[in-house]
Amino acid sequence: MIRVMDMSDMQLNPKIVGAVIAALRKRKGVTQEVLSGLSDIGRTHLSAIERGERKPTLETLYRISLALDIKMSFIVSCIEDEINGD
Repeated sequence: MIRVMDMSDMQLNPKIVGAVIAALRKRKGVTQEVLSGLSDIGRTHLSAIERGERKPTLETLYRISLALDIKMSFIVSCIEDEINGD
């Protein structure tokens, strides 16, 4: 039987978002402290995002991308790859 998703089923998993951000941060070789400073985000807020306890706003995601010197669209693409299992 084919299951059809309805709009209420469609949610972005914050744990995937956080894991992607953490992986990109580590790949750049920066600590949470450094990234939070560069992006003007509280370290505890960034930590909560990376643990999947909070969802970043577009503004926060943009700041993180600037601080990591990558396009925001690249972060989104990595998140989509994780969701799709690529």
